[in-house]
Amino acid sequence: MSIQHSAANRGHEWNMARRILGLTAVLLAFVLSGCSSFRPWQNQPAESRAITVKTLAATPPTERSIVAAVTFSGGGARAAAFGLGVLQELKATEFSWEGQPTTLLDEISLVSGVSGGSVLAAYYAAFGDETLTRFESEFLLTHFESGLIGYALSPLRLQHLSSPWYGRSHVLAERLETLFRGRTFGDLKNRARGPDLLVTATDLTTGAAFEFTAEQFALICSDLASVPLSFAVAASSSVPILLSPLTLRNYAGHCSTGNAVSVQNLDENNYRVRMLRASAESYLDADDRPYIHLVDGGVADNLGVRTMLDRLIAGGSIGAGWRQAPPGSIRKLILIAVNSERDVAERIDRSDRVPTTGQVLNTLVFGAGTRETRVTLGLLKDDMQRWQRELIEERGTQGSPFAADAELHVISISLRDVEDPSVRRSLLQVPTAFTIDPDEVKGLEQAGREALSRSPEFQRLREQLREPGSFPGRLLAAERGDQTGREDGVTSR
Repeated sequence: MSIQHSAANRGHEWNMARRILGLTAVLLAFVLSGCSSFRPWQNQPAESRAITVKTLAATPPTERSIVAAVTFSGGGARAAAFGLGVLQELKATEFSWEGQPTTLLDEISLVSGVSGGSVLAAYYAAFGDETLTRFESEFLLTHFESGLIGYALSPLRLQHLSSPWYGRSHVLAERLETLFRGRTFGDLKNRARGPDLLVTATDLTTGAAFEFTAEQFALICSDLASVPLSFAVAASSSVPILLSPLTLRNYAGHCSTGNAVSVQNLDENNYRVRMLRASAESYLDADDRPYIHLVDGGVADNLGVRTMLDRLIAGGSIGAGWRQAPPGSIRKLILIAVNSERDVAERIDRSDRVPTTGQVLNTLVFGAGTRETRVTLGLLKDDMQRWQRELIEERGTQGSPFAADAELHVISISLRDVEDPSVRRSLLQVPTAFTIDPDEVKGLEQAGREALSRSPEFQRLREQLREPGSFPGRLLAAERGDQTGREDGVTSR
């Protein structure tokens, strides 16, 4: 596989910035001739029960014996394409579990996304397996970016853009509304089957992650069910400067029982617990913070896993996070973190010239941002080691949600796991944009499949995903042509 990148292609994201600045210039003409009073969608107040940090620290109740989550990082269409390859490999991994044929993709109970990864996450949460056949043609292989600019330049949109309540990200949200076919978070709850969805943006005022969850919206006395998927994904993708923040109204104090934040039974000596509480408490005074402005989720955490880790830490132990699950019910805990972060376009430390504005921005986003991602991965590694010890001590004990054979699998993959050095370098330079070259799309999908399948931890997981007494080893039935053993073991097509 060979993908050629020119200097123009490496600077694709900056071309988008120049086009947006051109749009802004056109907008100024409308501003000078009079502003529109158009108002876009706004969240409304809703009844809510009291919310506690203890609730925020816990995971949703589950009766599944496999609890699996997959998280997609930011990275524009690059992240969506790489993540789609991961979904394809998960679907291709077939096994029999508790007497029923299934696939790893079918066992995913939570799909999470940040920025470009949230486009894929929301699409899969809304449409399930359709994603494997339609997402590529409906998003990855369309001229989404140029279509977005053209859409914004329509007379009606230009008029709306002169409104002080309507910004560039609202144009993005309207375009995404077509992709998601008008679905809301409430529509996800009405599905017969499918994973929960977690979309993460950044609170521009505090710099903390803002998650589109029922608990988060209860804090502001609003209803997540009414939120369009397009709004959440546009907020998560609103790169500062290039796109505008999206705004939610804070109705805290308007609920029938109010919002109480309690720290009972939480470790106040833990810095991450204190930060979790402070973030929750920041929304409780609507008079002080009547509006919440949201930008790209990658500003707070490009991997979209740090707040999940904080919740588990706040719970006190890995078992506390699933205390509502029936005793002995959970046999597998699986987290697959997909990192689509790219390299900087240029190494500024190889020249003594004063870096240009473009070089500074590129290095800040893709250089300094990489350090934060490494910090998150370091926290994940340390937390995983702690949870492994806790799980071994707790599984099979009286009242524990974990069965005696329960296992924890944390699988982290990235574009740096691509085996071929030239392909790896090429893919790490794919621009962060809503539209990339079709060859890049195909290369990223293939890279996602291969990176996951070659992961040692994923291979260990596949070995264990079989009923006791099934054939040993990880020889795949399809590979050896033995169809009689297929239902007893793992098969990867």
